[in-house]
Amino acid sequence: MSSAATRPAGPDDLWSVDDHLEDILGSVRPLEPIELQLLDAQGCVLVEDITVPVSLPPFDNSSMDGYAVRVADIAGASEEFPAVLEVVGDVAAGVGEPVRVGPGQAARIMTGAPLPPGAEAVVPVEWTDGGLGEGPVTGMRSRSLAPEGSEGQVRVHRPAEARAHVRAKGSDVKAGDLALEAGTILGPPQLALLAAVGRGSVRVRPRPRVVVMSTGSELVQPGEALANGQIYDSNSFALTAAARDAGAIAYRVGAVADDADTLRSTIEDQLVRADLMVTTGGVSVGAYDVVKEALSHAGDEDEPGSGVEFRKLAMQPGKPQGFGSIGPDHTPLLALPGNPVSSYVSFELFVRPAIRTLMGLEDVHRPRVRATLTADAPLRSPKGRRQFLRGAHADGTVRPVGGAGSHLVAALAHADALIVVPEDVESVEPGTEVEVVLLG
Repeated sequence: MSSAATRPAGPDDLWSVDDHLEDILGSVRPLEPIELQLLDAQGCVLVEDITVPVSLPPFDNSSMDGYAVRVADIAGASEEFPAVLEVVGDVAAGVGEPVRVGPGQAARIMTGAPLPPGAEAVVPVEWTDGGLGEGPVTGMRSRSLAPEGSEGQVRVHRPAEARAHVRAKGSDVKAGDLALEAGTILGPPQLALLAAVGRGSVRVRPRPRVVVMSTGSELVQPGEALANGQIYDSNSFALTAAARDAGAIAYRVGAVADDADTLRSTIEDQLVRADLMVTTGGVSVGAYDVVKEALSHAGDEDEPGSGVEFRKLAMQPGKPQGFGSIGPDHTPLLALPGNPVSSYVSFELFVRPAIRTLMGLEDVHRPRVRATLTADAPLRSPKGRRQFLRGAHADGTVRPVGGAGSHLVAALAHADALIVVPEDVESVEPGTEVEVVLLG
């Protein structure tokens, strides 16, 4: 663990939220870059600048289905006095050498096909009779059904300026341009650009593999029957989904019973597929807080430098936290409290930035804004604790959602923000401007 953070003087002293986060981010390093095929690189962070090897489009091409023509041949054309041109052939996308268009001639051309030599513009097929000798048409006849359409005459009913309906070579990007910068997250549009410039693979930092597990003998898999004293495991679903939302490849492990040996064994089994491990529950001061029991001294003898430290933070919810590393590769582990709201808030504040750091991103935090508090009564907050209340943010205002209880899952489902109440503030009046962490 990093020593950059200011450590509390004694074991029972409180860590600040900022110091705990600094300790985590000072210990987590971006994953090493690897070369991946394009679709495997989705969601990854680019580690190289990509320059364009070939202009896009690589040649002048038609933006319409129609006819490639010379401008002078259709000057003054109208429905009453159409320009009559000889059709010299078809120009289709990706098919052979294009025909040449001479004076008084036209070539039937498809969208994306290269502008043939001699042609200066494209007239849409709707401006013509489609070679049928009648009025304007709405489309072309299929070549397979009417191959004779590429010959004969076509009547053009409207004039066009030079370069009309022509996509110029390099009008998207030119050879030598910077296509994507290092640090870009590769989504569908970015992958499309890479493919369009001919890149089949790319060098990226891989998406972190995050293993999430809940602890507690009372936890039951959703869909199963509940016995007395049991509840459904929601934390592992929430945190696995949150890890995926942050950009990770996340694996959910079924709830582990309150047995230290079982937990240690499960963690050891999962290390092979983990760049980061997250546990929830068992970190407080109770007799059955199994995570604390199992990991407080993990690795002290066999793996020098590893181990998990459990600490108390000056925050609400989420006072009990654990952080350290385990296993031969010193895999980072964050141990979060078990109450659903405490667990989720802790994830947003500490785990999400760690995941984004592993990805190699510069900005690892959720956006924060100032908003005006709308509430029926003042918000109360314990002195010396930074409180994070669930809120609904819209149009520069934020209102509390649900109470302050750390078990209120229903309220969490309707929140899209966290209202931050600083450590030195015990009451916030309606109308006060507050800091808000945006979760959406």
